[in-house]
Amino acid sequence: MNQTELLRAMFAAGVAAAQPALCVPPHLPPPPKGRTIVIGAGKAAAAMARAVEDRWPGPLSGLVITRYGHGVPCDRITVREASHPVPDAAGQAATAELWALCADLTADDLVICLISGGGSALLVDPAPGMTLAEKQAVNAALLASGADIGQMNTVRRHLSGVKGGRLAAHCHPARIVTLAISDVPGDDPAVIASGPTVGDATTCGDAQAILDRYGITAPHLFESIKPDDPRLAGASYHLISSPLIALQAAAAVAQMQGIPCHILGDAIEGESRDVARTLGAIATSVSANSVPFSAPCILLSGGETTVTLRGKGRGGRNVEFLLALAIALNGHGKIHALAGDTDGIDGIEDIAGATIGPDTLTHMQGLGLDPRAQLDANNAHAVFEALGTQVITGPTLTNVNDLRAILIEA
Repeated sequence: MNQTELLRAMFAAGVAAAQPALCVPPHLPPPPKGRTIVIGAGKAAAAMARAVEDRWPGPLSGLVITRYGHGVPCDRITVREASHPVPDAAGQAATAELWALCADLTADDLVICLISGGGSALLVDPAPGMTLAEKQAVNAALLASGADIGQMNTVRRHLSGVKGGRLAAHCHPARIVTLAISDVPGDDPAVIASGPTVGDATTCGDAQAILDRYGITAPHLFESIKPDDPRLAGASYHLISSPLIALQAAAAVAQMQGIPCHILGDAIEGESRDVARTLGAIATSVSANSVPFSAPCILLSGGETTVTLRGKGRGGRNVEFLLALAIALNGHGKIHALAGDTDGIDGIEDIAGATIGPDTLTHMQGLGLDPRAQLDANNAHAVFEALGTQVITGPTLTNVNDLRAILIEA
């Protein structure tokens, strides 16, 4: 296979390694004496629910919320679809329905909570004194601010009646078992979907400091459930897939082709264009000086970069990374790259990402596209659409964040 085919095969392997049908069944708890209720939220929630249904030995019921277009048919678990990344009324109504299912539980009952990336926007219950419109405005401002996912979800935990441990507290005294697919750097349970079933050590003061830093106003902050709350004593949390697992699966594909892979990290953060310059410099050093690795090789990384919106183009952190990387490499003849979001959606576009090669800048110029002007306009999706190098998967029904692969030829 050629360079682009190899990079695409690696991305596909990373996505496949995080599929719920593979990672959910080994972590299912034994059936309880009482009822089994399945709840959850995230881009993978419906596929996770299907995996539970396929393996569960007894009766169950429940409801999960996923992004529009990410639904999977289930027989006993209701699937609702709602908006991501900005919440909507459908998400609010579905959250109220989910909340009602968890009322009047007993110590003999079991709640299986299925959490994946996107749950923060899909679980919608504005804090007391806050309207949905106000919550939407704060969420949109955070997305445009350049705040990282940890900062955004700290704020979200203090703007919600369901996140920050509140869902687990509501399920008390039932036993609650959370199965989570991580999409965040560091795999912190309090950050994945804003931690609806885990205690939160941050405070309203921490959330307010983040809002102040980015010049965002919120009408009201709501204190979260703390880790020592007795209502959380019966809760357990299991991370069933993560960015590192996807990177390792991608690396295995390259190694089967005889190409060494080096995983630089699964939790890389920062502005997309800044990360691109750094990784571009490392790739150039490998090619020119065999430092810190020798070519041929592939540099792999995961995590979640950010984009501070300055222009009005069609952004996306992975394609912005690639456009900035192409500019930094300046037509280097031996470097190719792919970057994509494992959920199949980069930003708000139903496009996972794209690829670049030595001829990317030349092709752009042939189309009359100024690379730096397009980057300044945050218009990378339009650039790669014009080049015909987009990676389009459709909804992958999982989410372990971004996968970046840079191939340096000998």
